[in-house]
Amino acid sequence: MIRYALKCGEGHQFESWFQSAEAFEGLAARSLLSCAICGGADVSKAMMAPRVTSEPDAPAAASGAVAETKRPLSAPAHPAEAALRALRSFVEKNSTNVGSNFAREARAMHLGDIPEKPIYGQAAPDEAKSLIEDGVPILPLPGVPGDKAN
Repeated sequence: MIRYALKCGEGHQFESWFQSAEAFEGLAARSLLSCAICGGADVSKAMMAPRVTSEPDAPAAASGAVAETKRPLSAPAHPAEAALRALRSFVEKNSTNVGSNFAREARAMHLGDIPEKPIYGQAAPDEAKSLIEDGVPILPLPGVPGDKAN
């Protein structure tokens, strides 16, 4: 296993493990890598420094590995990630999840057919585009819903 420091075209930096250098190159060649922060597909290796330890009996790290972070993996990697999670949590606590009926409900509220209330849910890309073109005020909700997270 090898750990690489990576960066995306937006300047986000993150780390990921790969089975080998060849595995990384293969994934990169097939455009199967994405930024852990923004999801962008323009991912490349970042400048790396060897891991250095002062413990004489510590196992040697693979050349090019990045120093370990001191935070748990469940902690946000960036303050923006924490803010997006807080935003999503606020919306979920203060709105009604209408699921796949989102486009129909949002349009009905916009037209005055039903009373306005805060809602969230899922809409297909073509439905979302149609709502935006018709002036319905919608925004994508950041993050991955808890029931769809790995």
